[in-house]
Amino acid sequence: MEGTAAGIDWASELHALCVVDAEGKRLAEGLFSHDEAGLRSLVARMQELGVERCAIERPDGLLVDRLTDAGLTVLPVHPNALKATRPRYEAAGGKSDGFDAFVLAELARTDSHRLRELRPDSDETRALRALTRAREDLVGARVRLANELRAQLDAFWPGAARVFATVDSAIALAFLERYPSPADARGLGERRLEGFLSRHRYSGRRPAGELLARLRSAPEGRAGALETEARRGAVLGLVAALRPIVDQIAELASQIAGAVRAHPDGRVFLPLFKDPKSTITAARLVAEIGDDRSRYPTSEALAADAGMSPVARESGKRKVAAFRWACDKRLRDAVSCLADSTRHHHPWAREVYARARSRGLDHPHAIRILGRAWLRVLWRCWQDRVPYDPALHGNLRRLRPTGG
Repeated sequence: MEGTAAGIDWASELHALCVVDAEGKRLAEGLFSHDEAGLRSLVARMQELGVERCAIERPDGLLVDRLTDAGLTVLPVHPNALKATRPRYEAAGGKSDGFDAFVLAELARTDSHRLRELRPDSDETRALRALTRAREDLVGARVRLANELRAQLDAFWPGAARVFATVDSAIALAFLERYPSPADARGLGERRLEGFLSRHRYSGRRPAGELLARLRSAPEGRAGALETEARRGAVLGLVAALRPIVDQIAELASQIAGAVRAHPDGRVFLPLFKDPKSTITAARLVAEIGDDRSRYPTSEALAADAGMSPVARESGKRKVAAFRWACDKRLRDAVSCLADSTRHHHPWAREVYARARSRGLDHPHAIRILGRAWLRVLWRCWQDRVPYDPALHGNLRRLRPTGG
């Protein structure tokens, strides 16, 4: 049927489908399980009814992949847009999965010209996105466990948390595995610590005497024998949980570095960073921006999705700029990392940041201003598929005419 549209309210176990014709009449409704049989039935039902467009409240995932593979036009709808549309059909504020599917179907029918058609990224981009997001999740787990480990040490042995720069470094974890409590380190002297550092190839360039002084100068814990033994077990458990996470983060970082260098868009972003460790940030930019150039037709569209531009709110004579909460959080984090990194070594970025701070803006606000400025430059490079070249950066040339 010409003009047939559908809406899907997705869930982890059951997906609600609603199909409407060109006049908005409901043609079909139903629930489909999130298994192979259910997904096949869902797609087959939509094809049977001649669905042309389908609105759904997410831009990725297995269900979205199956819809695009079936040749359907998928229209991702932001949750805020769906929330704002519900009152058009239900003034009482009712909500259900079936009702949301109907609202999404109506959006696909009446507002498809306002919704961006989903165009899947290349396999290289999706692979890079999977790697970078997996690393982000592991880093989050590492931070949580490290905080718990530090809290345990602060409660009964504060010195052990001060020996090395971080408690979740490889050398710190090896130390805590060998000396998980004050009793275990009772015979630890400078010569023994030197041997430990040598065996574990310590590269911090701090002498054993200085590290030992850090351990001994910290406050002494007052935990009893039973509590100390309990906390000792907790320390060993947290160390055992952290070790494989730290190893996997390093392994993923190596894979990400190779993948972004092989990606066609990697050469666009990699020249921005001097520090090889920043390859991860370049990879995150490539992965989150994607390779569909129509996704961001202007640099302002990219800045808005990255949360770098404010939301204007105007009523009568009152006009204010508010923080943009609705954005791609992962992309915002990657652009913020870019801005924070380049303000230290890039002359133009340093000036943009300094001007923002001189106007009384706090650090996060200044970072967003610099991030928005960078996205104007990067959007042009990304659209033209050319690497960032400082020699062609007009504002940088005006700042440093000699190119120094």
